[in-house]
Amino acid sequence: MMQSRTHTCGELRLEHAGLEVTLAGWLENMRVVSANLGFVVLRDFYGTTQIVVETEEMMKQFREITKESTIQVTGTVRERSSKNPKQATGDIEVVPSAVTVLGKCRYSELPFEINHSREADEAVRLRYRYLDLRNPEVKNNIILRCNVVAALRKAMTDHGFMEITTPILTASSPEGARDYLVPARKHPGKFYALPQAPQQFKQLLMVSGIDRYFQIAPCFRDEDARGDRSPGEFYQLDMEMAFASQEDVFAVMEDVLPPVFAKYGKYDRASSAPFVRIPYLEAMEKYGTDKPDLRIDLTVQDVTELLSGCGFGPFEGNTVKAVVVSGYAASRKQIDKILADVEVQAGSKPYWFRMDENGEIVGGISKFVAPVKDAVVKALGLSNGDFVALSAGSRGQAVKTAGVLVKTLGAAAPGHMDKEQYAFCWIVDFPMYEIGEESGEMEFCHNPFSMPSGGLETLLKAERGEIDPLSITADQYDLVCNGVELSSGAVRNHDPEIMIKAFEMVRLGEEDVKAKFPAMYNAFCYGAPPHAGIAPGVDRMVMLLSGEDSIREVIPFPMNKNAQDILMGAPSEVTDKQLEELHIRVDLDKKEEE
Repeated sequence: MMQSRTHTCGELRLEHAGLEVTLAGWLENMRVVSANLGFVVLRDFYGTTQIVVETEEMMKQFREITKESTIQVTGTVRERSSKNPKQATGDIEVVPSAVTVLGKCRYSELPFEINHSREADEAVRLRYRYLDLRNPEVKNNIILRCNVVAALRKAMTDHGFMEITTPILTASSPEGARDYLVPARKHPGKFYALPQAPQQFKQLLMVSGIDRYFQIAPCFRDEDARGDRSPGEFYQLDMEMAFASQEDVFAVMEDVLPPVFAKYGKYDRASSAPFVRIPYLEAMEKYGTDKPDLRIDLTVQDVTELLSGCGFGPFEGNTVKAVVVSGYAASRKQIDKILADVEVQAGSKPYWFRMDENGEIVGGISKFVAPVKDAVVKALGLSNGDFVALSAGSRGQAVKTAGVLVKTLGAAAPGHMDKEQYAFCWIVDFPMYEIGEESGEMEFCHNPFSMPSGGLETLLKAERGEIDPLSITADQYDLVCNGVELSSGAVRNHDPEIMIKAFEMVRLGEEDVKAKFPAMYNAFCYGAPPHAGIAPGVDRMVMLLSGEDSIREVIPFPMNKNAQDILMGAPSEVTDKQLEELHIRVDLDKKEEE
């Protein structure tokens, strides 16, 4: 027996008929039939139970109770004459003998109907998140998250990993996003930083002799929101392995993730090991993105040589990419809408033409393509009824737009997307360096602490001019599922000599490395083992598993798009006394003047 109740609202079945029970929960709804007959829906965490009121005195008591009040009902279970097969407890009902209000809802009007909260404005949902979470549909995402985290923990432990909690208050370091800073009261003018990731700590654990580490790690980054990214904080399955290679990391992830996705996902199919591996440059050329959705069978083809000189202005002197969609008989209105959506996402206008049933090129920019029809048909392998979307611009822009075309047309065109599965792939062989758009000089392309493929010898060849530094790849990899990047990972550069040489390539020396990363550099000088790791995002995983489009739907108390906690009122102003203790003065007027 539990406090205030003998059973939950999702527990009672026919075998309980005749039993006196006590239930507790929220009064979800009441339907009054007459002065002595009414039907009440009682809801708790576990489900709902129908309460049948059959006396005037009991009706009077229930009618005085506002919806969403918490109540305790004692009564007798009986078989329902009109069963509800859609309800787990639909074979029974409870005839009450007593009702007690445990927590009164003092508002006759709710901000939204609980079971329709997802239809309410997002700001209202976040302000009343405690009510939003009463909606079983919303609550189920949180339950799913709990089950997934538990399954991940068990799988990692079964693979010999040790869960270790790393610090939350740490030092600021140059990562990929802005830090959240915390003033240090005992150290005037100095600040802690909330960790963007436990990266340095987990590598230090490898140096410490911990062989396999993991944690469900909170990470904090002051960055803008997206559909698959929550501002402020997020969680990841952070892991690192000593004496390990890329293959070792792949083997663990390919063993841990598919069973979790197959068991808890909206779709019961998930890629089995080994996952498809796609080099970064191939992914960009073939799919127009380094986050390809392999459920879609469309790919990108280069037609620059064929069409850059066809006389169509936007193609002249530019890179031109094509996406062929077989048998796509969309109307002009549908095509215009799809291409408009692509333009909004990609920032560049796409174009089109199609092959009609007679084998003629029609629609869109067909008059410019018609003169080279035979060459285009041969190069693209076109058949009657094929639709061709095109992008043009600088190489980067043409590739980006083509990638958006693949994703958008794949979802819109019938038969080109096997949606009900989880398709994993590894993106490998990332460039170590790139030319910065602003600086015009060579910079690290991604993680500066990834091991360059080929190690020190590769860097020395680049230094001697024997190879192009931009051709150097890193032992870095991304894990992608259904077009969503779940994680980046890498074999770490654990050798101080290789590390210094890698930084020298971007005009930084040993002193710079020591100054920016003193603990890690010094630790590596004491004999660091080769190590590698990865950190798939838990929030993104649960978003994929639940089939949600927004990551906020799977976070218990999410911030809004502006990184505000509307429920708690954060960020908020603090008192002058608090600021004084922290040796901080806020001067907003001066900031506005500047």
